Amino acid sequence: GARYAVTTGKNLVQGYESIGRWAVMLFGLLTILSMFIIQATVTVVTVGLIAYVFNLTIPLINLSVVVLVIAMLLLVIGKFSLLDKVMKLIMVLLALSTIVAVFAALGIHQEVSPDALINFTWTRQADIFFLIAFVGWMPAPIDISVWSSLWNLAKIEELGYKPDLKSTLIEFRFGYIGTAVLALGFLVMGALVMHGTGEQLSPNGTTFSGQLINMYTTSLGGWAYWIVSIAALTTMVSTTITVLDAYPRVLTSTYSILFKPADQHLKHKGKPYLIGLVVMVIGASLIIAYAAKSMVFMVNLATTISFLMAPIFAWLNYRVVTNRQMPLEAQPGLFLKVLSWTGIFFFVVFSLVYLYWTFL
Repeated sequence: GARYAVTTGKNLVQGYESIGRWAVMLFGLLTILSMFIIQATVTVVTVGLIAYVFNLTIPLINLSVVVLVIAMLLLVIGKFSLLDKVMKLIMVLLALSTIVAVFAALGIHQEVSPDALINFTWTRQADIFFLIAFVGWMPAPIDISVWSSLWNLAKIEELGYKPDLKSTLIEFRFGYIGTAVLALGFLVMGALVMHGTGEQLSPNGTTFSGQLINMYTTSLGGWAYWIVSIAALTTMVSTTITVLDAYPRVLTSTYSILFKPADQHLKHKGKPYLIGLVVMVIGASLIIAYAAKSMVFMVNLATTISFLMAPIFAWLNYRVVTNRQMPLEAQPGLFLKVLSWTGIFFFVVFSLVYLYWTFL
């Protein structure tokens, strides 16, 4: 997304239009099918953390609506840019806490129950389903490439100049690889602290959040409770606002291409963006009201949906960054092209395996 935006001055949705109108329609349909559950999932995790850290007994749906409305207001009045700068510092704190906690967890000797030791196998359906759910957001959903292209264009407009491709890719890779390392840190810490103990992740949002924070305090000690709690909470609040900002931007661009409104230069603060925000808040709230009783189910559903959409998004993205509109010198090199096709093959095979075991 960043590569395409900086090189062409267009976002990826506009790039899909170069493939064909059908590609934009397909992208729009997949976005609508997934955006509410993804927004609901990150919101539920955020609300669970808020309830746990501040010991609140407010019903989950009520607290979720409050969080979503506040997030919407922050975006409307334009205060998120300042908040985002603060979040970056907090996320660095969380990353450092995670790295330290992982190394500390290496010295922990948990009591292991032989009955609770279940090793991953390629022939067990539950293990494959876990892998699919895990990879779905590893380290982020693939449609973040579209979000990245939109944010890069917004950043260019704000800065008043276009950064060169090299510096843009360095910034992107730093964030992407950092997110991947952080995700692996969570996985390793969970394996060291929880695996084999017989403890199951709770479907209750507040309890689930407590288990997450307790992984850190088990590794680092009770002194780290508030540091980790604030870092995790602030990171999730940032994620909730970020996702709430991204989808209306995507919908605005998709709407502009498909329906050709009189104003072809719709700003993300325009009427379609505001409508998108309201729709997102209502849709996510309805899902939370009816499906948020199981935190684990919601997370697995959201990540699995992202994985199943990945082959389509990956193929569309590959077509866009390798077509004639993309200068040859800005296109991915041979290694990235081979890696892309390998990834697409992986996505397709495991998506078919999932669909076969689920419906046949």
